[in-house]
Amino acid sequence: MTTSLIIALAQIDPTVGDIAGNVELIRAARSEAAKSKADLVVFPELTISGYPPEDLVYRPAFLDAVLKAANDLAKDTADGGPALIVGAPWRGEGKEAGKTFNAGLVLDGGAISAIRYKHHLPNYGVFDEQRVFAQGPAPGPVVLRGVRLGLMICEDMWFEDTAETLAESGAEILVIPNGSPFDVEKPDVRLNHAVARVTETNLPLIYVNQIGGQDDLVFDGASFVLNADCSLAIQMPPWRTALTVTTWTKGANGWVCAVQSPAKPMSKMENIYHALMLGLGDYVRKNKFPGVVLGLSGGIDSAICAAIAADALGLDKVHCVMMPSPYTSQESLDDAAAVAKFLGVRLDTINIGPAMTAYDAMLKPLFTGTKADATEENLQSRARGMALMALSNKFGKMVLSTGNKSEMSTGYATLYGDMCGGYAVLKDVYKTTVFALSKWRNTHKPLGALGPIGMVMPVNVITKPPTAELKPDQKDQDTLPPYDVLDAILHGLIEDAEGVNAVAARGFDGAVVRRVYKMLKTAEYKRRQAPPGVKITHLAFGRDYRYPITNGFQDDGAPL
Repeated sequence: MTTSLIIALAQIDPTVGDIAGNVELIRAARSEAAKSKADLVVFPELTISGYPPEDLVYRPAFLDAVLKAANDLAKDTADGGPALIVGAPWRGEGKEAGKTFNAGLVLDGGAISAIRYKHHLPNYGVFDEQRVFAQGPAPGPVVLRGVRLGLMICEDMWFEDTAETLAESGAEILVIPNGSPFDVEKPDVRLNHAVARVTETNLPLIYVNQIGGQDDLVFDGASFVLNADCSLAIQMPPWRTALTVTTWTKGANGWVCAVQSPAKPMSKMENIYHALMLGLGDYVRKNKFPGVVLGLSGGIDSAICAAIAADALGLDKVHCVMMPSPYTSQESLDDAAAVAKFLGVRLDTINIGPAMTAYDAMLKPLFTGTKADATEENLQSRARGMALMALSNKFGKMVLSTGNKSEMSTGYATLYGDMCGGYAVLKDVYKTTVFALSKWRNTHKPLGALGPIGMVMPVNVITKPPTAELKPDQKDQDTLPPYDVLDAILHGLIEDAEGVNAVAARGFDGAVVRRVYKMLKTAEYKRRQAPPGVKITHLAFGRDYRYPITNGFQDDGAPL
């Protein structure tokens, strides 16, 4: 009878579609775990393919490559070293032929010794698994080195039936590979579900989550182990790859994992900053951009974007451009220069005055008899966007959009102007959070950051009234409510999915709520054309938020 076991938890950063690269990550982790005489290495969900593979699952050549990679990895285990639990999209056989499953593969003794399919397929928010995968049956335990492991995949932990079936079938340890995207509330939610499964089954639980960015999703890792008494035995670090070797012994009351010192918990702002840093960094690296170029206005949004980029990519990969117009204040010029100096990044200046003159002359025959309005303001923003895109085309660096969630919500952004770019790092970050993040970064340097220690922007950038500077003496609050009010209203309308009257009942002016609702609704066509950005809330624009552009519904009868 087996009474001891060494299990390594491999928190790695796979790339969707890079099967060869993912296999090398798996092999490297196995090699490291073998040095500690590990019996088993557990990897995240769909490790071989990367998660989420989306419509790649429909391509036969992709599934063929996954099959070959899995068989090659299985052959590696003939050396007597650690067994592997890896995730992969998997074609069914026999009566399941013609279906593709989200599978967990047990590789041991030179072969694929067991396969288990994901039973609960998430089909909400960013998840479309019912579209590409077939539902697997309720799994039974797999036997590895004489131990019955209850293998269930990610969403299966969120329901009691899968764990209950495994416990009733004789499972001794619950093992859960995960591809669980980060949002600010998710860590507590995960732990609560894990505690519930342990309480119901009286079994210890291993939770292994992936790390890294994939388009608009970012995965925080933070893998853990709970013993059968719900105590936390292992807490791996968030926001970095890691391999943790755990030691297990079997006693009269079942298996127990030896306790290790947990990774230090992070504050909310620290987690958000790391999410933005990793999401941007992986997007640039995995898509092989040589760096980023962004407009540095002297305002807080572009300043924190530049800081995140410097921290994620390194100073040499960040190119900032100040693009003054006749309305740009000396204060903004000075603040932009100070931000670039604090960060140590390149700053160039392109005066858009000549472009404004050229546009005015070009459009004058058609604009004669009209008054200047937002049209002329937006031309300035589009001139800046054109300049940045020209630099991107010429030198290859990706344009980094600097708009935040408050702006994306209300349409307070110029289509084909400040909205242009390949990635919008603040897309899911409300303006009030931008202020908090900037204050945090000015007094903290994140772990692993490549930017400088100390302040990254002058205090004046944080404290001065936000302005687009597209006309004399312009302030954001000429158009928008104060940001603390605006963001609270938006949170009610978006994340809480409340109607206008319900949000107004919280104590907000009804006319203001209706005006914000109108802006939110009519800006949908802009958001559909916005670049992707890091998801940090439970309801981000994009795959989380799927409202029609053509939409005649008026929530609570709000007049449009």
